[in-house]
Amino acid sequence: MTAVTTQQTGTPARPRPSWRHRLGSARIYVGALIVLLWGLGPFYWMAVTAFRDPAYTFDPTPWPTHLTLENFRDVFDTSRGNNFGKALLNSVIIGSASTAIALVIGVMAAYALARLTFKGRYLVSGVILSASMFPVVVLVTPLFQLFTDIGWIGKYQALILPNISFVLPLTVYILASFFADLPWELEEAARIDGATKLQAFRLVMLPLAAPAVFTTAILAFIAAVNEYLLARVLSGSDTEPVTVAIARFSGNNPQVEPYASIMAAGTLVTVPLVILVLVFQRRIISGLTAGGVKS
Repeated sequence: MTAVTTQQTGTPARPRPSWRHRLGSARIYVGALIVLLWGLGPFYWMAVTAFRDPAYTFDPTPWPTHLTLENFRDVFDTSRGNNFGKALLNSVIIGSASTAIALVIGVMAAYALARLTFKGRYLVSGVILSASMFPVVVLVTPLFQLFTDIGWIGKYQALILPNISFVLPLTVYILASFFADLPWELEEAARIDGATKLQAFRLVMLPLAAPAVFTTAILAFIAAVNEYLLARVLSGSDTEPVTVAIARFSGNNPQVEPYASIMAAGTLVTVPLVILVLVFQRRIISGLTAGGVKS
């Protein structure tokens, strides 16, 4: 009967997936679930603790119980020396300035490395990439001494300049690979039409690189906001970012760490970044993969 139906309709019957295929698919889903739980588990527990009454901070119940907004009110309470609102503003200033400067320098450097031929090009690329592997802890003492001598300790520039050096290699690495895969014909056509090399870069190549630039900006901003070690040493009470402010949170009892308030502050910092990535995830993925496929 099945054979007759198949001949009448002209559509071949699909073979049923074998048990090996099903087992392989099941392993993929199980592996993805494990990675998802591993990555989101700490964030979930942080959010649960943030909304939980401080008296039940160590309650092992895995779902939200004893819900309250008291922890979030304590985060913005300045009576105990916490100034979380100012710290948030400082993080935005430091992250935005670091990202903007790194993008301006990184876009031009990446274009030069990808499109221009000069001696020592590969050496320059290697030096830029090696800078991203340099351990941050080694820089703490020299930078502290340098900025102390020139009077920069506790000022924004002492936090912005090191962050630029951290996010600049990432910027150059992503954008250089993207510029290298853009078709040369577009730039040559602009030059034939009378555009200078700078005009061809600004009017033709840079708009095409917008997805990669947007992706780099998001990743650089997140990296600058998350920096803690140097910020802890080089910042002052008026310039400390949220990473430092959360680390030195104080509660009602000086002998007890305010874990619930710290979790609430962490949630307030993490949620906007997560939303930012989720909203622009397509642009991020397209920016990271656009330069990796050649036609």
